[in-house]
Amino acid sequence: MKFRHKPVLLDEVLELLNPAQRAMVVDCTLGGAGHSQAISALLPAQGTLIGIDQDDDALQAAQQRLAGSGNVQFIKGNFGQLGELLAGENPDGFLFDLGVSSWQLDNPQRGFAYQHDAPLDMRMNQATELTAYAIVNTWPERDLNYIFRTYGEEKWSARIAKFIVRARKSKAVETTTDLVEIIKAAIPVAARREGGHPGRRVFQALRIAVNAELDSLRQGLEAAIKLSVPGGVVVVISYHSLEDRIVKQLFRDKAQGCICPPELPVCRCNHVPEIKILTRKPITPRPGEVAENPRARSAKLRAAIKLSSKENRG
Repeated sequence: MKFRHKPVLLDEVLELLNPAQRAMVVDCTLGGAGHSQAISALLPAQGTLIGIDQDDDALQAAQQRLAGSGNVQFIKGNFGQLGELLAGENPDGFLFDLGVSSWQLDNPQRGFAYQHDAPLDMRMNQATELTAYAIVNTWPERDLNYIFRTYGEEKWSARIAKFIVRARKSKAVETTTDLVEIIKAAIPVAARREGGHPGRRVFQALRIAVNAELDSLRQGLEAAIKLSVPGGVVVVISYHSLEDRIVKQLFRDKAQGCICPPELPVCRCNHVPEIKILTRKPITPRPGEVAENPRARSAKLRAAIKLSSKENRG
């Protein structure tokens, strides 16, 4: 399969990042390098682009796409370990384009999509051990219920977990098709008529659990803000409410000043804001973009800028 990547909210990303004014931009989710190709074209002559991805296929495709670009460095890794991956660098621009890539969804062998019959894998980094197969076939019913309810916001989580455990007693749940059939059997017929494909939420939950996506997001955002130089911009594109909630709350916490109880006449906490939020509300794709790229429809973009010590103190 050819690795393709249609960058979401590209114009908005470029406007907020303003690559022409940056010394070093980090694409924390390189993918097929759609965003990175546009960013690298706008960087100043001495500017550096660092592309990070944990998927070998993505890195290989990105290296081909960015061949001949300016100063580009490639790093294999999970952005949850951003501080270690960047080894003391202090960039002034970060981009996080979260979730699973179109190529990963469309490649049947990766097991991300409920539309394809494939092994239950879902690993973004295929060097890691935990797979969706292991979760579905070995985790206790209560743990399956938890991830389906928490990561998938699945109303029928308990029933689906019970049906999975019952099914695997006689035969391992080996493929995406096997799992979809169990999910369909667990969800009442009337409920299956609403809310799209019945496997959507369970597959999302498994993918998040396999790749520890939410923990990595918190750790990566914390590191990006810490590493950024004053004036550096952090841009995040999320695709579901769990991701967006983490970004929104973390930005809000980092932008907050004094946290003393309101009854105290003088601030004693010495808490100062680290960032200023640039997006009062999340930016969403225009109708024309959604028409051209339906997978962009759920995207939400938030951005913040790192404050200097002087700005921190007001």
